[in-house]
Amino acid sequence: MKIAVSATGGSMSALVSEQFGRCAYFLIVDTETMKFEPVSNDAADMTGGAGPAAVKLISGRGAKVVLTGKAGFNAETALKSAGIEIISGVSGAITVKQAVEDFLKTK
Repeated sequence: MKIAVSATGGSMSALVSEQFGRCAYFLIVDTETMKFEPVSNDAADMTGGAGPAAVKLISGRGAKVVLTGKAGFNAETALKSAGIEIISGVSGAITVKQAVEDFLKTK
């Protein structure tokens, strides 16, 4: 399964971004291999519609779950429409790797 994690940087040691649509990067992590693809979030600088644009970005990469601090209303609506599970409330004080490992412990 592929998980998208909102991140402050392009590595597994980057901190989780507490903002979904305006994060700097998404790390698309394959939970079977733990290989990841860093994807720069071009939507971060949009004046409006950043959340839905970010959903389109991660959906196109095959993400089925997103780990983030908070997704706005429009982003949540778009995520639900795309069939992507939302795990919000992930602390910006932990790394992407920790967030993925914590998520996998619950599955």
